[in-house]
Amino acid sequence: MSANNFPKLHNATWPGIVGKGPDSEPVISFDQMLEATAAAEVDGVKFDGVDIGLFDPHIDLDMSDDGIKKLADKVSSLGLEIGTVVAPIWGGPAMGSKDERATFVEMVKKSARMASKLRELGVRPNGVVRIDSASKPEAWALDPAGNTKLIAETFRAACDVAAEYGESLAAEGEICWGGMQSWKTMIDTLEAVDRKNIGFQADMSHTLLYLLGYNRPEDRILPADFDWSDRKTLDAGLRKLTDALRPWTIDFHVAQNDGTVHGTGSHDKTGRHCLATDPNGKLDIAYHAGFWLRDGDGELTKRFKHICWDGCMFPNEVMTKPQTWNDILAAMIKVRNAHGWNA
Repeated sequence: MSANNFPKLHNATWPGIVGKGPDSEPVISFDQMLEATAAAEVDGVKFDGVDIGLFDPHIDLDMSDDGIKKLADKVSSLGLEIGTVVAPIWGGPAMGSKDERATFVEMVKKSARMASKLRELGVRPNGVVRIDSASKPEAWALDPAGNTKLIAETFRAACDVAAEYGESLAAEGEICWGGMQSWKTMIDTLEAVDRKNIGFQADMSHTLLYLLGYNRPEDRILPADFDWSDRKTLDAGLRKLTDALRPWTIDFHVAQNDGTVHGTGSHDKTGRHCLATDPNGKLDIAYHAGFWLRDGDGELTKRFKHICWDGCMFPNEVMTKPQTWNDILAAMIKVRNAHGWNA
């Protein structure tokens, strides 16, 4: 067993909601997600915490201070902490109308307030507030320069309200979000925001799709006829990608991907999350996580104190099996053994 106790190992609760609902499978409750996380154990090691989505039906973003205290107590009672929180910004596209952009900023403000309250209560020792542009790539592509400018303006306003609560924002790069659908557009957007309290949330599944140029073919890194058995070229592509985005990365999702896109329910198609044990997975999870967790010289960055497993849009049958979470935890432990530290 490794002596490393950092980064802390978190599981995400929002896969109980994302891709679920009336046009898909039933939502898995917050309590179920918490209990499954707390129950997982591999060789005496357990998850340290959860990252949570601040949206219905899991969380009432407008809950009182007393409600926030009850939330903190519920999580703590299971031996877990809270890390990154996801702001429910999808009702207000960052490049939408004036009112829509105001809604975006208001959702970030409410999320930052709750996040700071959880920090004050001692249940949230680290983590950021996750956002995206909530805008479609096709709409963004009608005016790339103008829409990037508009997204940046919205993000700046969101950064300012988050700063009032001592919070930082992490923009998660996914191929389904305009201005964030490729590694180059993601960097352009972050550079345009020009605020100290914003960075990149890297998800190993979503960023793998950046290599293939989905929704932005001109920015693909791997050749169009790429053979996945060519691991040398894959590694070189991932080196280029991570070298460009790592300086911005302030939050990290461990994940697997089979090189395809996937969407369920109302969720747009994005990088398919695969199980940690999926034989079709293209990533060597522990090895490739190091591309993000170590700098170009191979030294640990220690940029964030927890890492999170993200596995959205798995069938409920899979998510309700205890073995699923043990397998995921085992993969997370391998990442920490290879790239962690003791503190």
